[in-house]
Amino acid sequence: MYDPTTTGAAAIPASPVAAAPAIREPLHAPVAHLVRGGVIEGIHYGSVVVLGADGEVELQLGDIEAAFYPRSALKPVQAVAMLRAGLPLDGDLLSLAAASHSGEERHLAGARRILELAGAAEDDLRNVPDLPYDPAVRDEWIREGRQPSRLAQNCSGKHAAMLYTCKLNGWSLEDYLDPAHPLQQAIAEIVEDLTGQAIAQVTVDGCGAPLFSVSLHGLARALARITTATVGTPERTVADAMRDHAEMASGAGRDVAELMRAVPGLLTKDGFEGVQVAALPDGRAVAVKIADGANRARVPVAAAALVRAGVEPEALASFSGEVLLGGGREVGRVSAVRALDPMPRLP
Repeated sequence: MYDPTTTGAAAIPASPVAAAPAIREPLHAPVAHLVRGGVIEGIHYGSVVVLGADGEVELQLGDIEAAFYPRSALKPVQAVAMLRAGLPLDGDLLSLAAASHSGEERHLAGARRILELAGAAEDDLRNVPDLPYDPAVRDEWIREGRQPSRLAQNCSGKHAAMLYTCKLNGWSLEDYLDPAHPLQQAIAEIVEDLTGQAIAQVTVDGCGAPLFSVSLHGLARALARITTATVGTPERTVADAMRDHAEMASGAGRDVAELMRAVPGLLTKDGFEGVQVAALPDGRAVAVKIADGANRARVPVAAAALVRAGVEPEALASFSGEVLLGGGREVGRVSAVRALDPMPRLP
């Protein structure tokens, strides 16, 4: 099993898990253009992988094998690990456990409910206090004079579920974010199992939880395994919960929820610094990393990758890219590069 006291090559576990991805400067490629008035005004670099239903790489741009941090795009895998460790959540509360939520009242109520089930309190959470993630919700919060809180922070569902998992297993609560804690050891083991590769490096995510470095290819492979899992397995339970309760996994009007509504059966999760992963029930999957972390590139590139994977373009037309304005009128758009255009269909 994964040993958090070592990283890189020294942490490679036994077969069938492959070696850890190389830690290097990623060889990113152009993935999105800012086209204003017919001229390319700017370029977003990044990496993209598209997997077929057989798991084979059908398209790659940039560097899909370098070590990187998936950020919150790894949350479905973390949720699977907690279910394997005995977490009894399902439905909307399980979706919240895998969420980067907006801080809406339903999200706060769900996190409180998980804490109640665990016999824990908000003070037991070790995520950082914050204001709600959604700008409109955050503005209202400030108008009401409310202060940052651990419940409002976008990872509170995950942290509440971590506490519940610890309570069920008799593990200590105070240090549940320590990479050497049994909970984090169990999560790391499932990260390696589902990605099919050893963890390259461990750091701390923005919320305070351990963050595991894998490859973009490994992240896509993990989500494909989650969506193709048999009914009743922890993987399938997580996939169904997030798809059935998309707004609990993100928030009202968020692109994550809108994508899952637009494409039946799609499971998708975003992550800070321009990360997106998505998979269909037959195992087709895509993963995107935008080098500069720009959301305006993440969304159209992920949508273009899904079209390249076989999703009907019409279903994703509203995700094609942010409009650029000049004098209040449309003069351009942020668009995925031509290399992501769908291949011609055979007659």
